[in-house]
Amino acid sequence: QVQLVESGGGLVQAGGSLRLSCAASGRTFSNYAMGWFRQAPGNEREFVAAISWRGGSTDYADSVKGRFTISRDNAKNTVYLQMNSLKPEDTAVYYCAAREGKGTSRLRWSYAYWGQGTQVTVSS
Repeated sequence: QVQLVESGGGLVQAGGSLRLSCAASGRTFSNYAMGWFRQAPGNEREFVAAISWRGGSTDYADSVKGRFTISRDNAKNTVYLQMNSLKPEDTAVYYCAAREGKGTSRLRWSYAYWGQGTQVTVSS
């Protein structure tokens, strides 16, 4: 079992930045690939970014590529999402997730463990 707790959300103006953190506890963090997803009201939860178990590979949704950066610190059992040049359409609840396996994945069903989410609101 892996427990995930997100933090770092908040209210920011368009063009601003936020850094989300996701602290993991339980099993060996470095054995899990990690992902970030988001869900806006009335929408399905969508893929944002993913990182492989050692951090050597990353993947991004087209909508955030060039603006968001995913990283991880296995010594701190934490994954991060640096979000720059934020837009109002980035407003959503952001969730981190863990999947057993080495590589990245965009598929929600491939992630077994989820955090409770953190709200990000971008004002225009």
